[in-house]
Amino acid sequence: MAKTVKQVAKALKKKEKRDAFKKSFKDYFSFLGNAFTKGDWAVKSSLLVMGMGCFARKQILKGILITLVEICYILAMIVYVIPNLAKFGTLGTEKFSQTFDPLTMTTTVNDYDNSFLILLNSIIGIFLIFCFILYYIGNLRRAYALQVRAEQGKHINTFKEDLREMLGNRFHITMLTLPAMGVVLMNILPILVLVAIAFTNYDQGHMPPNDLFTWVGWINFKNLFVGQSMTITFSYAFWRILIWTLVWSFLATFTCFIGGILLAKLINGKGVKFPKMWRTLFIIAIAVPQFVTLLLVRNFFGDQGIVNTICSNIGLTDWLKHIGILGSSYSYIPFLTKPGWAHVMIILINIWVGVPYQMLIATGVLMNAPEDQMESARIDGATNRQIFWKITMPYVMVVQGPALITDFVKNINNFNVIYLLTQDVYVTTNQQLANSNAKEVDLLVTWLFRLTNEYYNYKMASVIGIIVFIICVVFTLVSYSRVMAGGREEDYQ
Repeated sequence: MAKTVKQVAKALKKKEKRDAFKKSFKDYFSFLGNAFTKGDWAVKSSLLVMGMGCFARKQILKGILITLVEICYILAMIVYVIPNLAKFGTLGTEKFSQTFDPLTMTTTVNDYDNSFLILLNSIIGIFLIFCFILYYIGNLRRAYALQVRAEQGKHINTFKEDLREMLGNRFHITMLTLPAMGVVLMNILPILVLVAIAFTNYDQGHMPPNDLFTWVGWINFKNLFVGQSMTITFSYAFWRILIWTLVWSFLATFTCFIGGILLAKLINGKGVKFPKMWRTLFIIAIAVPQFVTLLLVRNFFGDQGIVNTICSNIGLTDWLKHIGILGSSYSYIPFLTKPGWAHVMIILINIWVGVPYQMLIATGVLMNAPEDQMESARIDGATNRQIFWKITMPYVMVVQGPALITDFVKNINNFNVIYLLTQDVYVTTNQQLANSNAKEVDLLVTWLFRLTNEYYNYKMASVIGIIVFIICVVFTLVSYSRVMAGGREEDYQ
């Protein structure tokens, strides 16, 4: 019955949110429609001169600033946006060329097109148009709101009063303006450029400024998913790397998560001596920079590393040959140089690197575990194992659920562990993977990095980047909505 009541309450809450959203959406466009139909001369004049709504209500300085923004936008359109958008369809037609004049001993360079700059500037221009449209609509609504206030006899703020309000009641909006602009410049615009490049043939053979690239539509996506060729097999590499990426992300996340909880329970157990000493040792492991640890471990487990030397001396290498796990041609254990071995070792090394950090987090979570529920369970005869799985773990999942989702997404993009352990060590023997500049141990993100940094195949790297983005977004939204929909937080309060 309690579950039914909770479900009904959640359903009502969702319905209230939907109704509120629909109402606000309807009110917004209703108000905008009234501005067109019921606006006075000042409101309708602001369709041409944006500051007229403020001028008519004696907000002179504010009107001047709004009009200046409009003038700057018009100038930007004439000087910057329109010239670039005119070439956006072709991404340039004039190739780079230079002519040497032996009489004057000078080199003349033609007025060539740079496809990348055209693409970048066009996207910025489209973004400016979109932002100005929103600003234009907002200004029209603001002008009509001033008219309504004037008709109702309400006070209309002066510029000083608006400024004082921006530094007072609306100070949070003022402070968030610069961070929001930073998000747009550093995140949104690069994503838009990434998406656009995925539909071009931008690679080493079409490299600006010496050459041009152009639009090719969905060919790159087709090549990644279903395309096959004798020399380039991106689809073959993609599906194998995608499966390994998801397997790696799952194992890397949950081995460290479970290992951290078990280690925290072990160290904080009543029968363990010197818990502070053990906790300190693991914290020291966290303090060492991860790239230092990974590079050292890579050398330890190299074909000629110290671990292989020890294994050979104690006869482990020969024993593995004898039972058929290791080929007879090997004089070492290929910890990081052979498929299978390398996959397992990468996961094991990641456990060594990641468990101490998870242990530290789990320690803080377990310190706040519901002791009253555990004590009640003990009185009812529950064993320690039952208490752990029925009370401790559900509580940890509620508290660490969002962090667990973040860790999974982070591991999809975990560049450091894979790259530092395998770069210049692992060489693929699979020709189809090599044709696509990939390796069996690559994640999508390391493959993307290699395509851009070593082979300048920006078009396929962009397609892979989009796929990684979609996987992360879909997993995050679905998982987070399910975690937050669990509604079990109140059970532990």
